[in-house]
Amino acid sequence: MTSPATPAEAVRTSTIAEQALRRRTFAVISHPDAGKSTLTEALALYASAITDAGVTHGKSSRHGTVSDWMGMERERGISISSAALQLEYRGTVLNLVDTPGHADFSEDTYRVLAAVDCAVMLIDAAKGFEPQTVKLLEVCKQRGLPIVTVINKWDRPGLDALELIDQIGERTEMVPVPLTWPVGTAGHFEGLLDVRADVSLALESVGGGALPAIETVVEQADLRPDSSAVWDAAHEELGLVRSSNGEFDAAEFTAARQTPVLFAAAARNFGVRQLVDMLVEVGPPPSPRVAANGVRRPVEADFSGFVFKVQAGQNTAHRDHIAYLRICSGVFERGMVITNARTGRPFATKYAHRVLGREREALEQAWPGDVVGLVNATSLRVGDSLYQEEAVTFPEIPHFSPELFVAVRAKDPGRYKQFRRGIEQLDHEGVIQVLRSEVRGDQSPVLAAVGQLQFEVAEQRMRTEFNAPVSLESLSYTLARRVTTTAPASTLPETFRGGEILRRSDGEHIAVFGDRWKLGHFTEANPHVSLEVIGAG
Repeated sequence: MTSPATPAEAVRTSTIAEQALRRRTFAVISHPDAGKSTLTEALALYASAITDAGVTHGKSSRHGTVSDWMGMERERGISISSAALQLEYRGTVLNLVDTPGHADFSEDTYRVLAAVDCAVMLIDAAKGFEPQTVKLLEVCKQRGLPIVTVINKWDRPGLDALELIDQIGERTEMVPVPLTWPVGTAGHFEGLLDVRADVSLALESVGGGALPAIETVVEQADLRPDSSAVWDAAHEELGLVRSSNGEFDAAEFTAARQTPVLFAAAARNFGVRQLVDMLVEVGPPPSPRVAANGVRRPVEADFSGFVFKVQAGQNTAHRDHIAYLRICSGVFERGMVITNARTGRPFATKYAHRVLGREREALEQAWPGDVVGLVNATSLRVGDSLYQEEAVTFPEIPHFSPELFVAVRAKDPGRYKQFRRGIEQLDHEGVIQVLRSEVRGDQSPVLAAVGQLQFEVAEQRMRTEFNAPVSLESLSYTLARRVTTTAPASTLPETFRGGEILRRSDGEHIAVFGDRWKLGHFTEANPHVSLEVIGAG
C-alpha cells in the first residue's frame, strides 16, 4: 500500500503540475525558404526576447537570425542545425525548438520532433505544399503531434486562400479550421479577420517589420463602399469555410484530427500575435510521456528526460559540447546528479544553460517541457534517457535510412589523430552516420547521409574546426538495411558483389547495396542473414 504524500511532497507535486501547465514546447517545420527563421524572430520579438527582428533589408543583409549560429547557415540563409529558444509571453513559457530548414537534415528534424508537444507547419502562400513539408508532416503524423498551420508570405503574390485550404485538407487528412482569414488577395494584405476575438483588424507594418505591427479595429459600417467590398469578400469566404469545416475544437486539435489555420506575413509581423496567442491559450502543455516499456510517466513524477540533440562548436571561444535535454517529468536543478539509463553511470549537471542562438545563460531550475543545454556533456549521446530516482528509459529516436555514401580519408596522414577525433565528434553529434569495417579500417570510414549538404557540413567542420582537411570519395551504394540475424558477426560476409556490411558506432551492422537487384541477389545467396528497413526512412 502506498503511503500518503507528506505536505511537502504534495506542494512539490502541485508546483510541478502548475509549471508544466505553463509550458508550450513546439517546433516550426517548413520547406526551405518558407520563412521559418523570419517567423522565429517574429515570435522572439513578440515575447520581448529581442528588440528588433532584423529583417528590414531582407535575408542577404540580416544580422543573423537569433537561432542560427553556424557560419554556413549565415552564409546560405538556411538553418542546418537546431537550437532551443525559451520565450515568455503572457505568463506562459514558450519553448521553441528550431529545426533544420534543409531537406538534407531530415534526421535532425526527426530528433527535434521527438522532443516537442506540437508543431507549427509553415506554408508559403505562393507555393503551397512542397516536398519537404510533406515529408515532415508524415513524421508529425507518425508521432501523433497536433499541428498548427500558418500560411506565410501573404504580403506577396500567391495562391487563392480557398485553394490553399483545400490543399491543407487533402494533404494533412485533417480538417482545416481558420482562426484568422486574410482581407485582400495574396500580395494585397489589407487586414485580418480574427475569428477567436471576433474582430476585423487593419494592419500596419512598423520599421519594415522590425517592430510589432500596429493593429486597428475596423468597423465595416464606417468604411466607404469601395473599401468595404474587400472586407465583405473576406467575410463571405470565411463563412464558406466555416460552414463546411465547422468551428475550432481544442480536443480535435489535440487529437491531431483538426488543424487550426492562420494567415501571416512574418516579415511584417502580420498575424504573428494571433499565432502566439493561440499557442498560449490552446497549445498542448507537456503530458505524461510513454516510456519504452509502454508505461506513461506522469509529469509530476521525479526528474526524467532524454537527450534529443548533441552539438559542438557553437561558441568559438570555447571548444564546448552541448547536449540538449528535454525534461519529461519532475524538476531539474542545476548541480543535481542524475543517472544515464544507457550506461548506468551518474552524471553531474554542474554546467546547465538556457541557450539562445550563440548566447547562453546559467540555468538554476527547469520544468517538464523545458529544454536544458548541458555543457561539456561529452558522455551523453542522442537518445540517452536520464533520471534521478525511479529508473526509466524512453523510446529510441530512430535513424533515417541513408541514401548517399562516401569514403572519407585525411588529406594529410600526419594529422590522423585530429582526423579520428573529428570523425568521432561528428558521429557523436549525429551530424552524419559513420560506418566502419575491418576491411576499410579506421583510416577510411564510410560516411552515410540523407542528403549531399550533410557531407559539405562534415567536410567544412573537419577542415575548420578540427584542422584535418579530408577527401571524400563517392561510393555507388544507394540503399541500406539493418542486419538483424542472430548469427555471430564473424559469419557475416564483410564484402560481396555490389555491396558490403559495415558497423555503426551503436554496434548495429548495416548492409549497403548498389541497388535493389543487388539486395535481391544478396538475400538469395545469404538466406541465414535477416535484413530490415532502417528506422524512419
